[in-house]
Amino acid sequence: MKNNFFASTGGIIVVGALIGLLAIFLQKMGNPANMGICVACFERDVAGALGLHRAAIVQYLRPEIIGFVLGSLCAALLFREFKPRGGSAPLTRFVLGVIAAMGALVFLGCPWRTVLRLAGGDANALFGFAGLAVGVFIGTLFFRRGYSLGKSSAQTAVTGALFPLIMLGLLFMAFVFPQVAGQPQSGPLFYSVKGPGSSHAPLLISLGVGFLIGILAQRSRFCTMGALRDLFLFRYTHLFLGLLALFVAALVMNLVLGSFNYGFEGQPVAHTDSLWNFGGMVTAGLAFALGGGCPGRQLFMAGEGDSDAAIFAIGMIVGCALAHNLGTASSGAGIGAYGMHATIIGFIVCLLIGVCNCRKA
Repeated sequence: MKNNFFASTGGIIVVGALIGLLAIFLQKMGNPANMGICVACFERDVAGALGLHRAAIVQYLRPEIIGFVLGSLCAALLFREFKPRGGSAPLTRFVLGVIAAMGALVFLGCPWRTVLRLAGGDANALFGFAGLAVGVFIGTLFFRRGYSLGKSSAQTAVTGALFPLIMLGLLFMAFVFPQVAGQPQSGPLFYSVKGPGSSHAPLLISLGVGFLIGILAQRSRFCTMGALRDLFLFRYTHLFLGLLALFVAALVMNLVLGSFNYGFEGQPVAHTDSLWNFGGMVTAGLAFALGGGCPGRQLFMAGEGDSDAAIFAIGMIVGCALAHNLGTASSGAGIGAYGMHATIIGFIVCLLIGVCNCRKA
């Protein structure tokens, strides 16, 4: 990190602002409104594209996810920060990833989308952000009690490269089996012909933006969960300033472009059930905290060779599929039939994981 501008306070502000601007750019290029970037939503779409769930309106192999991992990989290799590691409670991390995804889809957004929804005027996201903060705060209570999933150990280069190789494989499939206009399937891949999954920027633009963000986030260690964790634990504002810059940049661009629409009703891909907007993100925030990073950060660490982060990311993809197959995911009409059940059960499981992994009596 020596002589790394992006690791400085000014650098993290620049990175946050750039992510905010690029998110709005992706919206203008075709991504859904208030969803220029949403890791949870995009991983849900990836799960759908691979046929892991049957919700036809959210199926698309989002190139941004692939770009995040490959951009981080390239930055890590270039600056000699590719460090294959893993073996720190992988099954626990997988379960936390599943819970995080299911909680986020009750709210309908990851931490990044929470901020982007606020920047677009979606007042429902106030409850989501409050829930995220509460979830992370509960996580810090476990940190104060010595919470740890154990140390990771050095792994082989092949092990560290497996997740980026999976992403390359998905990219290859996207090029070999492109969407045919009006058709819901092309070879093994599924494509939405209506709904959020059908709204997307051109593949190369999405991939390029994701790749650039992967580089910037790897160099700066950008993390929304980390921003709140550091603020609560140490009163350290470094990462939080980057998060604030993301919000301000996106807000300004929405105001300039006339896409700011304040209110609770009629917001894109959102519902107005305030209690479960809050509750879903409490559970997700706690899972992110116990898992060691927000969903974006997990992808960036996976690009650096962290197989534990890769396991969390795979858990989120599986969790997204389960959320739709089990009827826990929300929609614009409200929360899923079993959304509250999944939120409460996930929260209890997170509490058990937290208690059982504290090192202090």
